Amino acid sequence: MYLLIVTGMSGAGKSLALKSAEELGFFCVDNLPSPMLSEFVQMCENAVPKVEKAAVTIDSRESLLSRNSRSVAEEIRKLSIPHDVLFLDARKDVLRRRYNETRRRHPLGVAGEAESGVESEHKYLGELRDLATRVIDTSDIPARKFPLLMEKILPEFSKNEMSLIVSSFGYKRGVPIDADFVIDMRFADNPFYYEALRPLSGLDREVFDFVMDQPFVVEYLDDLQKNILHMIPLFESQDKHILRVCFGCTGGRHRSVAAAEAFADRMRKAGQAVRIFHRDLVREEEDILSRFEKES
Repeated sequence: MYLLIVTGMSGAGKSLALKSAEELGFFCVDNLPSPMLSEFVQMCENAVPKVEKAAVTIDSRESLLSRNSRSVAEEIRKLSIPHDVLFLDARKDVLRRRYNETRRRHPLGVAGEAESGVESEHKYLGELRDLATRVIDTSDIPARKFPLLMEKILPEFSKNEMSLIVSSFGYKRGVPIDADFVIDMRFADNPFYYEALRPLSGLDREVFDFVMDQPFVVEYLDDLQKNILHMIPLFESQDKHILRVCFGCTGGRHRSVAAAEAFADRMRKAGQAVRIFHRDLVREEEDILSRFEKES
């Protein structure tokens, strides 16, 4: 039997994730008290036919049962079956906005208020976040894309080899909160300030070559590749099979995209399974077009 434990911040999409898992054939239970985990596993294994894969949500509502996050984490560590912990998170401003829009009461908020609830929950869930096999930032993931996201990540949990996720982002929209490594490319000259390169992106050869031909960039990526390759076995020894390396620049369209593409290519050639994602590529293009339309 395999068990997926979905946890994380209220408003980050745990219910959507559980619903998606159910549609993918998992037997699902929402808000299962952690002391019942072992009993739940036993029930699934004794079922006829046996439940082969199940998913549960466990979150900050445990505090309402006077249980601290350390005791919850200990219940998870006791499990003897294959399992993973998926932690869903989002930027604090996004979580507060989602609660205010839906007018829901926050389970840990003073009188149900979102501001204090988000702060309290963030502190409470720290130990569960450290226990997570994977952390996902859902700030920019619309509800309609959750099923596709779950279809992609669930197979990764069952792999024994490391899956490397390489992404780019713009600092102007915030650092990805699910990053394992954040690589700042703002030391390189910015193609945005060159009129011929501004409309292009790091996916275009002209911008890619412009970034890669600058001093220290290739050497920087050489050192990064060497260090990541040395660290991957250490992460695998701790049962971490998904590693996220995020390259950032100001807008997330030029330098970070070029560096992420170059690094992903290097790691593929080194025999690593790699997926690449450019978070702000399209949105930055829209911003650039909007800015220059207004100026003209």
